[in-house]
Amino acid sequence: MGIGWIITLIVLGVILLLIAVVNIKIVPQASCYVVERMGVYNASWEAGLHFKIPFMERVAKRVSLKEQVVDFKPQPVITRDNVTMQIDTVVFFQVTDAKLYTYGVERPISAIENLTATTLRNIIGELELDHTLTSRDVINTKITATLDEATDKWGIKVNRVELKNILPPSEIQDAMEKQMKAERQRREAILRAEGEKRAAILVAEGEKESAILRADAVREQRIREADGEAQAIVAVQQANATAIRLLNEADPSEKVLTIRSLEALQRVANGQATKLIIPSEIQNLAGLVAAVGEMVKPDEPKA
Repeated sequence: MGIGWIITLIVLGVILLLIAVVNIKIVPQASCYVVERMGVYNASWEAGLHFKIPFMERVAKRVSLKEQVVDFKPQPVITRDNVTMQIDTVVFFQVTDAKLYTYGVERPISAIENLTATTLRNIIGELELDHTLTSRDVINTKITATLDEATDKWGIKVNRVELKNILPPSEIQDAMEKQMKAERQRREAILRAEGEKRAAILVAEGEKESAILRADAVREQRIREADGEAQAIVAVQQANATAIRLLNEADPSEKVLTIRSLEALQRVANGQATKLIIPSEIQNLAGLVAAVGEMVKPDEPKA
C-alpha cells in the first residue's frame, strides 16, 4: 500500500472522528431536545448523553423545562361602566410537552400574550371600576384557569397570572387619591379619638383606684384605732377586776371600804356631770370624815 492510500485513510479516519464527535449531544438538566429524522419528528431527548445519526437527524428545537416568567406590556381594557384603563400582566408558565410546544403553535410567547390580552378584556368587561380595583385575586384566578386550559394543546402549563399594575384614567386616579387621603384622615381622627377616650378611661380608672385605696387606708386606720381602744378598755377592766379580786382577797375593813368609796365619789364629782347622786349607804358624812381623820392622825407620844 502506498503512502497516498495511508494518507487517505488517515484523513478519512479524522473526518469520521470529527463527524462522530460533532454528532454526540449532551442534553443539560431541565432541558429537552426535539429531534427530527429526515424532516419528521423522531424523538424528544431528555437530560443525558445522546448520539445523532449524521446527515439524517437534526435537533429541531432546544426547549427549557424550567418555569418561565413573561412580563407583558400594559393592555387597554374597558370596564362595564365604560372606563378605559391600562393593565399589565405577568405570566408564569412551564413547558410540559416539548413536542407540542415545538409543533403546536408558532411563536408560543406571542400566542400567550395575545390570549392573555383577550381573556383580560373579556373578564374586565364584565366588571365595574370599583369591583375591578378590589378583585385582583378573582381576576388572577379566572385568567389563570382560562389560559391553562387553552395552552394545554401547546404543551404549556400556566401556573399563575398576576395583575402587575392597574392604571385608571388620570382624573379617576386623582379622585381616588383624594378619596384615599380623606379615608386616611378619617381613620387618623378615629384613632386619635379612640386614644383620647382610652386615656380618659385610664385616668378615671386611676382616680377610682386611688379613691378606693384611700378609703381602704382610712377604714384600716379606724379599725386599728377601734382595736386599740377596745384593747385599752379590756386592759382597764382587767386591771379593775384584778384590783377588786386582790381587795377581796385582802379582806379589807369597813374603814378601808369607806375610803375607797370616797375616792370613787371624788372621781365622780370631778367629772362633767351636772347632777350628783350620793348612795344611800353614805348617811353620816361628818362621822365618816372624822373617822378618816382618826385613821390618818399620827400617834401622839405617851407622857
